[in-house]
Amino acid sequence: MLTPAELTVLGLIVEQPRHGYDLEQVIEERGVRQWTDIGFSSIYYVIGKLEKRHLIEAAESHSGGKSRRVFRATADGRQIAANEAAAVIADLQTGPHPVLVGLANLTLVPEHVYDEALRSRLAQLEARITSVREAERSQAPLPRPAREVFSYSLSLLEAERLWLAGRVKVRDER
Repeated sequence: MLTPAELTVLGLIVEQPRHGYDLEQVIEERGVRQWTDIGFSSIYYVIGKLEKRHLIEAAESHSGGKSRRVFRATADGRQIAANEAAAVIADLQTGPHPVLVGLANLTLVPEHVYDEALRSRLAQLEARITSVREAERSQAPLPRPAREVFSYSLSLLEAERLWLAGRVKVRDER
C-alpha cells in the first residue's frame, strides 16, 4: 500500500522519468499540494522509499550529482502505481472536512458572524476557482491525468460555491 505522497511521486515518474527538482516543479505547477500532503523537503525521502522498494530506479546520469539523478519507474512500479490508482479511484472514502466541524457547532456562532463567515468563505472560494482555472490554462496542453485532476477539483469547488451561494442568498433575503 502506497501513501498518497508515494503514489503521487510514483505516478509522476511513471508519466515520464524525472529528477527531484523536476518533480518539485510539476507538483508546484499542477497545485498538487492542494490535495495531497507532500512537501518540498519530503520529495527525496519519498524517492528513497520508492527506490528501496524497487518501484523506481535511477537512470544513468552524466552530471554525477545526487540531486540530478533521473528516476524512472520499474515494471513493478508501473504495475503497482496502476493498481493503487485504480483502487483509490474506485474506493469512496470519506475524509475529515474542517468546515463540517464548524457547522456542527453552529449553535455557538451568532447569526451575523455565520453570515460573514459564509461570505468570506465564498470570496475565498471564488479566488481559488480563478486560480485553479488560470493554472489549468497556463499549462495547456495537459496530460490526461492532470486534466482529470483539474476537472475533478473544479467540480468540487463549484459544488461548494453553489452550496455557499444558496446559503448567502437565503441570508440576504431576510
